[in-house]
Amino acid sequence: MEAQGGSTRAKYGNELIKKWSVKLTETYGKGYNYTNLSRFRQFYLCYPILAPSGQYLNWAHYRELLPIKDENKRNYYINLCIKNNLSKRELTDAIKSNTYERLINKPDKIEIETPKTYSITTDMQNPIIIPAQSKVNNEHDLELNILANLDYFFKQLGVGFLYAGHQYKLTKDNHNYFIDLLLFNYEFNAFVVIELKLRSLRKEDKAQIEFYMKLVDEQVKKPFHNKTIGIIISKESDNFIVNFIRSEDIIPLYYELQ
Repeated sequence: MEAQGGSTRAKYGNELIKKWSVKLTETYGKGYNYTNLSRFRQFYLCYPILAPSGQYLNWAHYRELLPIKDENKRNYYINLCIKNNLSKRELTDAIKSNTYERLINKPDKIEIETPKTYSITTDMQNPIIIPAQSKVNNEHDLELNILANLDYFFKQLGVGFLYAGHQYKLTKDNHNYFIDLLLFNYEFNAFVVIELKLRSLRKEDKAQIEFYMKLVDEQVKKPFHNKTIGIIISKESDNFIVNFIRSEDIIPLYYELQ
């Protein structure tokens, strides 16, 4: 774009774009055709400095936003994507339903919001200690002990946790799956999948909980909820102490809500 003299002369760059689209298409493929290069230029004119939203919206989102000339309207939909984690299809539906036009009070100036970062471990206890009211021989026994001490358990997890169900049933491709505990946290505006392991953590546990998180996102989560959080609790010692898994590969120490 600098070859065109920056944004002030970008409107004169059509011939230059045509020339480069031919060269780039021959070298890299159809992704660099005239239409896409024109969109790239339009993107640059709208966002000469990429806003914080850049890491939360993808190119499909921006393709839907670029035709919107009104900056306030465009920023409104960007914020809507960040706040409600909208997919490209959900964004398209919001635009088609004139969500912005139907606002009762439109601000004079809408700025792109920076997503908030919340700590999930600020008030969390580690290790988590669950009083054993009955003998624990398996994961079902562990689940029953937690259910019998939910208030105590929630206070160790932190603030904002609510009970949504246990052995929560979800179905995909004619197979039934059961989540040990499903919680909701109103501070994070997100569901929380908890899997219980009466043993040390294994590599396959991460894949299992990520699968359950995806199912909740697809079947339970609403567009205005943030992405589902996953927690694996495992027994790491001979004592009845359940440790919160803090590895960044499983549960980050913070969550950037998208």
